[in-house]
Amino acid sequence: MSTLYVVATPIGNLEDLTPRARQVLSAVQVIAAEDTRRTGSLLNHAGIGTGDRQAELIPLHDHNESASTARVLDHLKSGREVAVVSDAGTPLISDPGYQLVRACHEAGIRVVPVAGPSALAAALSVAGLPTDRFAFEGFLPAKKQGREARLAALRNSEVTNVFFEAPHRILQFVQSVVDTLGEGREMSLCRELTKTFEQVVTGPAGDLLAQLESGLIPAKGEFVVVLRASESSPDALDADSLLAALLEELSPSRAAAVAAKVTSHSKSELYERALNLKEQS
Repeated sequence: MSTLYVVATPIGNLEDLTPRARQVLSAVQVIAAEDTRRTGSLLNHAGIGTGDRQAELIPLHDHNESASTARVLDHLKSGREVAVVSDAGTPLISDPGYQLVRACHEAGIRVVPVAGPSALAAALSVAGLPTDRFAFEGFLPAKKQGREARLAALRNSEVTNVFFEAPHRILQFVQSVVDTLGEGREMSLCRELTKTFEQVVTGPAGDLLAQLESGLIPAKGEFVVVLRASESSPDALDADSLLAALLEELSPSRAAAVAAKVTSHSKSELYERALNLKEQS
């Protein structure tokens, strides 16, 4: 049997296609793609598989995943190398492909990740919010009632939460955050990551809502929303009080390490606080 390669592709800037992804896409005989036209454009831009060497493109999306999975498995079992790609970023992250990967594991077919761009990781890296612990929520329900019910369930979340949202719903999303979690809840709107009009704005939800309403943050392009953990949750204890108590028995480094396990703050941030408290005492 052959190998299924799970290949990450650019989320915007086509120069982010990695050399390894280029090599794999050039070598495989079959590419299972969420949108074959979009993948074809990427391959043409990168000069991959032109002429007789071009891989067979098979559509694999939400509406045909079961049928396409069986078709791809037949190719793999016959000895052909296959890559699976989504429209942008790392496959299976709010994209189809789960059924195929699971079927490959069950059939004893080797599955290899070809790491690369991910909107999730990109947003976390630039949001300026804690990343020690986070949860990916994907797309929330489109209707207000379902969306706000899910946000209410996250009111006392102990970790940073990350969401995807479409441009035509981003205003309603932030309004729901304000209505459900309060205008002071800190969040980041990451728009058009790696593209020409990339924009990252972090601040209280109420401020971001006002910027969306005024057009300072255009409701255009794809959004990744990063939402900070609740400051009133058990995970968000008074960091300074906790550090002060720990410093009576532990070094600043050790006190920061312990405090990081029970708060929403990073170890590096807590270490700086611990040093300041130590100096003050």
